[in-house]
Amino acid sequence: MVEFTDKITVKLIDTMGDDARIAEAARVSTKGLENKSDKINGLVRALMREGHTSPFEHSVMTVSVDVPIFVAREWMRHRTQSYSEISARYTQLQPRFYLPGEDRPLVQSGKALDYHREPGTIRQEVITDYRHRDIAHDAWAAYQKMLSEGVANEVARNVLPVSTYTQFWATANLGNWFKFLTLRDAPNALLEIRQAAQQVDALIAELWPVAHKAFHDFKN
Repeated sequence: MVEFTDKITVKLIDTMGDDARIAEAARVSTKGLENKSDKINGLVRALMREGHTSPFEHSVMTVSVDVPIFVAREWMRHRTQSYSEISARYTQLQPRFYLPGEDRPLVQSGKALDYHREPGTIRQEVITDYRHRDIAHDAWAAYQKMLSEGVANEVARNVLPVSTYTQFWATANLGNWFKFLTLRDAPNALLEIRQAAQQVDALIAELWPVAHKAFHDFKN
């Protein structure tokens, strides 16, 4: 049974370090740093304000990501992260496909890096819904037929569209997560990856509240 969804999911797998670790990393060459929240807060904020990035690289987060392939490929342009993705060479993918939600803008105007999105007409909404469903059903039927005839997974997968869902782990240090957020939570970012970035942002807010607030206070 083919499933259609517009859900974007990012879940925490593991983490290392906290706000105190950032302060400790900044003071690694000195002794006697007192573990007081006021000193940690002030130091972390000063580091962020002055653009000292290396202390943030001693904290790490791993997340599990469930998104359509077109979102994963844009995410993985961040080469400072480490990835482990489900392989369609070795396992069969699930019949889950992205279908834009009713509130997803369909019209794009403006120039590159300065796009504006607007709602579509009723005709555009109908065409978008129908074509996504039609292609997904045909592609899944072709994929299953090829597999049933003994065609290798790595060949059969070629007929699946980029709306097919994939899953992967992503690991990065906190400094590089902030760089990810700078690009992917921007107003002109792809809507679906921005939804993912906002979930990353929420995880960081819980795990590193001081650094998270400093990032948003001082980012350009």
